[in-house]
Amino acid sequence: MVSKDQAIGGAILLVCTVVAIVYLVALFGYTQLIQPWLDVGSVEAVRYWLIAVPVLVAFVAILFIGAWIGWTMATTPPPKPIEEITTEIEDKKEAETVVSVSEETVAAEEKAAVKKK
Repeated sequence: MVSKDQAIGGAILLVCTVVAIVYLVALFGYTQLIQPWLDVGSVEAVRYWLIAVPVLVAFVAILFIGAWIGWTMATTPPPKPIEEITTEIEDKKEAETVVSVSEETVAAEEKAAVKKK
């Protein structure tokens, strides 16, 4: 049994392969394979649109990705300065040291109390 991700991957592979084959047949075999059954125009016009449409889609996709990156950069708050991060780390280490020292003091006091009894 395949996982959900593997099934989706297989479906994507199948769809992409079929689209590639149909595209290549339409681009290079239009006059021999498609025109006898379905005459949608001259060979030059069909080849023009077979090339123009994917170029347009790719161009718009690239512009969309660029716009998405710009939106993300414009709406993301800037990171903290490195000095502030190092100060926080140092403060945290000092707090841990104080806690461990106070725990040791409490433990020593408890031992002393037990010895007095």
